[in-house]
Amino acid sequence: MIQPPGVILAGGRASRMGGGDKGLLPLGGQTILDHVIERLEPQVAGMALNANGDPARLSRFALPILPDSIAGHPGPLAGVLAGLDWAAGQGAETIVTVAADTPFFPCDLVARLLLAAEGMTHPLALAATPRPEGESTRSMTRSGLLRHPTFGLWPVALRDDLRAALAGGLRKVALWADTHDARLALFDTPGDPFFNVNTPEDLALAQAMTETGT
Repeated sequence: MIQPPGVILAGGRASRMGGGDKGLLPLGGQTILDHVIERLEPQVAGMALNANGDPARLSRFALPILPDSIAGHPGPLAGVLAGLDWAAGQGAETIVTVAADTPFFPCDLVARLLLAAEGMTHPLALAATPRPEGESTRSMTRSGLLRHPTFGLWPVALRDDLRAALAGGLRKVALWADTHDARLALFDTPGDPFFNVNTPEDLALAQAMTETGT
């Protein structure tokens, strides 16, 4: 399997953390983004960072910075589109996206997304986990799996379709993915491999997880 390039989605406004870049918050002697980069780098053929605002604040990571091409902070789909446009210039056929605030995602994420999408004309797959007890969310499938839409494999060939969908007001990642029969890569492992840092309490928990190696 050919490794795709990876795009780290960091274009959000982090409102529950008081604004700023969640990826730049300290975690285990590094930043959250350092952990994300270290985990993604061995899995992909190159990396870029989807982020808005002054790119100078991210210069130390030495990655291409891809701002949203759609104004108004329309959400992760705009980051996916920015990544697909960048990848088209690299001659790539697909990209994998990960979230900049999720430091413990699986080390075999890319391989399993590629496997899930095997045989598709336009490879498109999202990560999924079993539904936690008592959880109710719009990202769930009819089978009760919890989708993680910022962790996906996306085809460059559909970038103009995505551009048109965004221009038409679509904002939900899973809704667009469903229109193209996206498959799911199931990660049925203990704990929450897609635990993300949304609040100060989450950051404290991530710090504890880093210190204990869990």
